[in-house]
Amino acid sequence: MAPVAMRSVAASLSEAKPVSYWLDDPGKPAAEPALTSDERCDLLVIGGGYSGLWTALLAKERDPGRDVVLIESKEAGWAASGRNGGFCAASLTHGLGNGIARWPGELAKLEEMGARNLDAIEEAVARYGIDCDFERTGEIDVATEPHQVEELRELHEEALRLGLAGGSEWLDRDAVRAEVDSPTFLAGLWDRDGVAMLNPAKLAWGLKRACLDLGVRIYENTRGLKLAPAGRGMTVATPYGTILARRVALGTNIFPSLVRRIRPFTVPVYDYALMSEPLDDAQLAAIGWKNRQGLGDSANQFHYFRITRDNRILWGGYDAIYPYRGKLDSEYDHRPETYLRLAEHFFTAFPQLEGLKFSHAWGGAIDTCSRFSAFFGTAHSGKVAYAAGYTGLGVGATRFGADVMLDLLDGLSTERTRLEMVKSKPMPFPPEPFAWTGIALTKWSLARADARGGHRNLWLKAMDKLGLGFDS
Repeated sequence: MAPVAMRSVAASLSEAKPVSYWLDDPGKPAAEPALTSDERCDLLVIGGGYSGLWTALLAKERDPGRDVVLIESKEAGWAASGRNGGFCAASLTHGLGNGIARWPGELAKLEEMGARNLDAIEEAVARYGIDCDFERTGEIDVATEPHQVEELRELHEEALRLGLAGGSEWLDRDAVRAEVDSPTFLAGLWDRDGVAMLNPAKLAWGLKRACLDLGVRIYENTRGLKLAPAGRGMTVATPYGTILARRVALGTNIFPSLVRRIRPFTVPVYDYALMSEPLDDAQLAAIGWKNRQGLGDSANQFHYFRITRDNRILWGGYDAIYPYRGKLDSEYDHRPETYLRLAEHFFTAFPQLEGLKFSHAWGGAIDTCSRFSAFFGTAHSGKVAYAAGYTGLGVGATRFGADVMLDLLDGLSTERTRLEMVKSKPMPFPPEPFAWTGIALTKWSLARADARGGHRNLWLKAMDKLGLGFDS
């Protein structure tokens, strides 16, 4: 890119606030008080993101008399649940391609259960009056390189062969540019019904309010420090008190699990996003985007982007940063070199928006596992359940995971718990320095594949054969 153009790209970031646009909201609810005494309950939920909030809400819906407590180390929705792109997908398998590769025998059931789960989220948003800008507009996977056109076409043909292409539509170059006009778009595959766009922080805050209204006791700024058996139940120590619970559900995802043996199954990935200032009428006309779908490109190092209710564009992804030894630290929440790269890519995709500025730039950690989709299990003789590893697709799938955890804690055999996806585990990541070395080699190989027409080197082919990978 020419120096003058690069200076223009940098200028677009001059007023960007280093905070999630979603969390930078004067309507953010006040925190609930911290726990400062001992507590007893039927079910203790640890984690105030989507995973924990859905678990607490569904537990009360299943049994209004169940005594439920939820603790959160900071404030509900402050981490990944308040920093993501707001893509709420029906897929439980991190996309159809991953599902075909891993669970072909039960994929039809997984797709049907995912669709029901998304319908249930939409119904809950309406029933509880959660004002989270929910729009069932779908998502377009776009091809920006010739080899991606063929890969998308093959995926669509496979979906048609399996009878799983309902609601999806192939878009050639002219058709995709009629939806959203970018000179980089060569083709697209539009999932019309399987993805909703929403405001992620408002969803978390709405779920918190619904939980409180149903009688869940929520303690924020209350970290779970230690988990231990206590008779027929479990105790969880917190800074100012201890909780005795019959059952415990862990919705801590990327944060170190209180069940230590599952820690090697996930690693943190830092993901970054920009939010533009609102587009005016002329800018909107220049790009189209009348149907307000979410979009994502088909590269290994991919971008995701969508338009908000007030006509801003969120543009995120591409860099997926794994810190050495999986260190979680707020210093990684911001990465100016990534913001600059994202802004450059934005104006390559939408040169007609030259001069637009970004109002917010932020990052945060998500959990990834080697199969890219959630895994589940129990500990302490079935008194503790966990779900983790959503790999960036947790906005919708965490509700399904909450149901799985509750089934497991209640000792129920259900269509969910009988799934091979639920009964199996991904391959754990190796200890350091092997994890860092392997992830670095995988990232290098993926970037090389993007630059070489999709050609996967011997390392990626070996990883494919083993069913392993790294994604965000």
